[in-house]
Amino acid sequence: MRLVVVGNGMAGYRFVQEVLERTDRFEITVIGDEPGGAYNRILLSNVLAGVTRADHVMIASEAWYAERGVKLQTGVAVSAIDRAARIVTLDDGAVLSYDHLVLATGSTAFVPPIPGLVREDGSFLPGTALFRTRADCAAIAGWAESADRAVVVGAGVLGLEAARALAGRGLSVTVVQREDRLMERQLDAAAGRVLDRTLRGLGITVVAGASVAAVHGDERLTGVTLTDGSVVEAQLMVLCCGVRPRADLGRDAGLAANHGIVVDDRMRTSDPSVTAIGECAEHHGRLYGLVAPVWEQARVAATVLADPSSPVTYAGSTMVTRLKAAGIELAAMGDDSPREDDDADDTEFVTFVDRTRGVYQKLVVQDGRLIGAILLGDTRTVGTVTQLFERGASLPVDRSALLMVRRNAATATATSPTALPARATICQCNGVTKGAITAAWQAGAHTVEEIAARTRATTGCGTCKDTVCGLVDWLAQADTQADIA
Repeated sequence: MRLVVVGNGMAGYRFVQEVLERTDRFEITVIGDEPGGAYNRILLSNVLAGVTRADHVMIASEAWYAERGVKLQTGVAVSAIDRAARIVTLDDGAVLSYDHLVLATGSTAFVPPIPGLVREDGSFLPGTALFRTRADCAAIAGWAESADRAVVVGAGVLGLEAARALAGRGLSVTVVQREDRLMERQLDAAAGRVLDRTLRGLGITVVAGASVAAVHGDERLTGVTLTDGSVVEAQLMVLCCGVRPRADLGRDAGLAANHGIVVDDRMRTSDPSVTAIGECAEHHGRLYGLVAPVWEQARVAATVLADPSSPVTYAGSTMVTRLKAAGIELAAMGDDSPREDDDADDTEFVTFVDRTRGVYQKLVVQDGRLIGAILLGDTRTVGTVTQLFERGASLPVDRSALLMVRRNAATATATSPTALPARATICQCNGVTKGAITAAWQAGAHTVEEIAARTRATTGCGTCKDTVCGLVDWLAQADTQADIA
């Protein structure tokens, strides 16, 4: 059967990998509009910060596809789908036939209509860039070499990671945020204030409640005017204003679509021969932009395609957001949590704040179960809290014990390998448990790289790498002690 996958991002790659593990009855063609193999987009902020080499974010080289008999066409986009004829047309005029089509087109960065940003030929004013692709990352790094001031537009996760990376390069950075507080979707007002203070301590200026009204410069950016009338000098501007699902291809082909391409619990669209996964897919009215849900969708779609009789379904995903930046520890979960001012009698709020250390911790509890949490500045209990959140497990009577590890149990932290049960999830992106890592070790995987190859742990957002390293060290020590005995 001819299987065509449109999109070679993290969703498309993982889907192909999952299919290959389950069946060999497909002739697979992957079409990607970016050149080269698949890479981990989440780690681009680490590349910009200089802590990760650009080639280390690759997750599948072109050779990887060739070795597995997968035809990879890159640097070309699909311009149209003819569902009746079951063909896709590429923008170079080529036509491909399919028996089943998978849309993993992802999302595209939103470009605000700022006067002076886009030139007559459609290009950006030199010194301005999006932060979405490898090419964007390289462009920003290039502009940063000859800049001493930068403006980052947008204070979501990506914007703050970009701001911290540029500040780490020695630039004076101003973050411009349209909303009144930072990370409005994930943080409450009090957490936003603590994060603001943390950023200022790192040399990052935050301007909230404003946006860019105009950019200035002829041959290159020289500054921006904000809607509050202030002017910020800058030689670099990075736009992190959110993304929009790339659903037009499916919508133009007549597939049911709202904001994204509508899918059911088996990731099927309104056409049984077309599947959609990742950021372009809308499931029960929700879009997911985090890697763990995207990879779970890829697993479900691949299982259904390889074995249509399988009962596997996608039930939606919990939202756990991590901010990865030097000097900032943040995890937030639950996107519809009640606020204190909602005056809900059945809701508990457990909060600890230490502004001098930049710590804000909050649990939102209903019926004895965790429905939301914010851990800022001290995330040592994030593993335990995330487990309780995702499993909907009953909380201990002493809720504060989940926040006060550093004060009450400094020698037995929740992240200690010996304190974690085998069922504890170590890698949230891939759902890898401590037990799975231990089993991989016993099967001969004795380095972090070998563990990653066998279990996929650390291959997502990367925030679990320290814990995996700790587990590897612990397992090595346990083996040594066993040999001595």
